[in-house]
Amino acid sequence: MTTSTVGPMLRAWRSSRGKSQLALAVEAGVSTRHLSFVETGRASPSREMVLTLAEHLDVPLRDRNALLEAAGYAAVFRETPLDAATMTEVRGALGHILEASEPNPTLVVNRRYDILRANEAAVSLLSFFAPTWKGKNNVARMMLSPEGLRPAIVNWSEVAGHVLRRLRAELGAGVRDAADEEIFALAAAEIPATHGTHPPSILVPLSLRRGKVSLDLFTTITTLGTPLDITLQELRIETLFAADAASRQVLETVVRGTRG
Repeated sequence: MTTSTVGPMLRAWRSSRGKSQLALAVEAGVSTRHLSFVETGRASPSREMVLTLAEHLDVPLRDRNALLEAAGYAAVFRETPLDAATMTEVRGALGHILEASEPNPTLVVNRRYDILRANEAAVSLLSFFAPTWKGKNNVARMMLSPEGLRPAIVNWSEVAGHVLRRLRAELGAGVRDAADEEIFALAAAEIPATHGTHPPSILVPLSLRRGKVSLDLFTTITTLGTPLDITLQELRIETLFAADAASRQVLETVVRGTRG
């Protein structure tokens, strides 16, 4: 990359965040004139300015590396595999969260919905509602496939729209590798643009049905605080909760039943 590419990249991030040059300049403590020069390629930003602008634009760490490289600087944020020795304490914390959340199904996923960790309740839930699934452990693939969760999702259109919005938010504006591109293209092809265009009033429910078993759930998402590693920033801990008392009883029955 050359230094001339960082300006348009910063402008694209600013536009995606809905910020004016004036607003960003004030937040970052630079002049609007200098920011304009950076975005048009008439001025080369320092390493510190790239990081400052990226911070105020809430750019993901993976994409901050891309901005630095575009400006001619070395990347500074590491991407450490979750199974690395340095991640021992993190894995321990994740394991505690997964165990403590029982009997609520809980998954640890990355930004493209790959399942990295799961508690027994989550395995039981997926096994019951997608008993024939033999594909990759990816939530988006399972939801989109007729061999996965799709036949069991009563409100598939609404849930699919949520998945597409989530993937667009996570993958749409930044750097994507081959695996990212594959899942992003799959979701865009499988989910019509008209699906899920209206935001939900409170929560996006997940209504599941298999035979006479019906279950209504909602999801909470937890992230790790102040991460300085790409892997950690992209982790999402998703926990499913019963939407009502009847669903709570059904959920407990499903979890116990598949274990027995």
